[in-house]
Amino acid sequence: MSYQVLARKWRPRSFAEMAGQEHVLQALINALDNDRLHHAYLFTGTRGVGKTTIGRILSKCLNCETGISSVPCGECSSCTEIAEGRFIDLIEVDAASRTGVDDMRDLLDNVQYAPSRGRFKIYLIDEVHMLSKSSFAALLKTLEEPPAHVKFLFATTDPQKLPITVLSRCLQFNLKNLSPERITQHLQFVLSEEAVPFEEAALWSLARAADGSMRDALSLTDQAIGHGGGQINEADVSSMLGTIERSYVVDICTALTGGTGTDVLAAISRMAEQAPDYDQALSDVLSIWHQVAILQTVPEALDKGVGNYSELLNLAAVASKEDVQLFYQICLLGRKDLHLAPDLKSGFEMVMLRALAFRPDANPPVREASSAPAPQEAESQVKKPEAAAPEAQPPVAELAAAEPPQPQPQPEAELQQEPQKQPESQPQQSSAAVEMDSPPWEVSATDKAQVPEQIQEPRAQKISLQDFTPEKWIEIRKQLSIGASLGEIASHCLYKGRDGSQLQFLIDNNQTSLYDTAHQQTLGEALSDYFAEPVTVAITFGVAEQETPRAADTREKAERLAQAVDSLNSDPSVIKFKQLFDGHLNEQSVRPID
Repeated sequence: MSYQVLARKWRPRSFAEMAGQEHVLQALINALDNDRLHHAYLFTGTRGVGKTTIGRILSKCLNCETGISSVPCGECSSCTEIAEGRFIDLIEVDAASRTGVDDMRDLLDNVQYAPSRGRFKIYLIDEVHMLSKSSFAALLKTLEEPPAHVKFLFATTDPQKLPITVLSRCLQFNLKNLSPERITQHLQFVLSEEAVPFEEAALWSLARAADGSMRDALSLTDQAIGHGGGQINEADVSSMLGTIERSYVVDICTALTGGTGTDVLAAISRMAEQAPDYDQALSDVLSIWHQVAILQTVPEALDKGVGNYSELLNLAAVASKEDVQLFYQICLLGRKDLHLAPDLKSGFEMVMLRALAFRPDANPPVREASSAPAPQEAESQVKKPEAAAPEAQPPVAELAAAEPPQPQPQPEAELQQEPQKQPESQPQQSSAAVEMDSPPWEVSATDKAQVPEQIQEPRAQKISLQDFTPEKWIEIRKQLSIGASLGEIASHCLYKGRDGSQLQFLIDNNQTSLYDTAHQQTLGEALSDYFAEPVTVAITFGVAEQETPRAADTREKAERLAQAVDSLNSDPSVIKFKQLFDGHLNEQSVRPID
């Protein structure tokens, strides 16, 4: 006996053997059991999802010699002949080859005659959208009022091409693409029955390659068995499909979480030895970060049987949620620009390095506001005479503790004009008296002792949810304990108002590149901690007509910089410095103390 391919051998013979499509099967089963049968059914969906198979099973149910039932016997002559494709009252038509109006007329001429053996004469027309307009016109009248012994079963992959007059005369059922999980489960069952050894990771690769089609999955499985010499393993399947092993992609993702460019490039080099499709590799990276995000957020939603599940658990444990969202977004945007790179490998490397470069630092260095610049920095800006070179001064805090405060030599009016925050680049004065013949960069210890008091800012006070306003959002955002990625998104958010416990924000359309829906939940959790009561966040897109926190920060920074420059230009010591050495103030070097 000749070999029968898996797609034909394992074609379902009853509704119970169908994989998926429960929403369609339940409707048909109820209609058969309750004797509420329509005269025309239309099944739509992509290739290989079961349209023709459901039509043949429905034909069995209608013509089974035991009676109309949702469970045909499968043993009578009618069921056997339908399964073998030789039942005389089941007319299967390929509309792609019989599109003309003459073909339709020949078909309809026999409609009036009673079935030869069965209970119903069934017309199963596949790819019905290929019929011509004249064929549809010839079919309409019969389709609307057919004889009681006639049933029409239509199948198509493109229902948009059917005339609305045909659609209105049919019961339409939309068949869905099967998920990789469902396809993998069915392949495991088939291969177990066929006694073919397999690796589960290889079946997941076949399921993803099938793209929702069970027939394609079984055909690929046939090919994989032949390619692997009677068995299915991941390496052979990857070679057959032209893809890369999942382990290489997992290694790249693991290197990203480690934070070293050397490990990332080494992992890419190992993958490059397999001559991969880099666009597909980026797609696999996106798939992994998607699965990791699910594990971190809703662990029970991810099937434990998915390939490389243990590696996914490790990634979910070492990578933060912010990192996962950032990596996913950068890789997603990188796919659009990959073809613009000089070569695909360098483009893939740049995407990975970009993700590594924009990864937020877990322990950023903290800059102390009271730190004063070293005297050597001031000496390097202007060349001074050897006799006037001062010795290195002790820190501000030490001088403040060693010497008691002395009266200020400047007039009170001048002191009132000075800002509270002293610029970093402002020259420090020594404990010597300010005289014309003394070095102008030296100030009294009293001034140094007052510096920490001048730069201290009042501690921000928390507000209640009832007092939350768009103006106060700018300050509240700075007090939230959120990561760098979410902080960047929050800085571009405008607070619009509150509806009960829901806080409503708006992001400008130009600032949505790094936004992810998970940011709503994370920001809601941070604000709940701040207000000490549960709140939710709703973020919409639009045009920002008011000042965002980021715009406010930019404006305040510019104002502080201008204030610092003005303060330095009006400082008596700086004026003396300019006069003595014919110098000028480098405004580009001025940085206000944050």
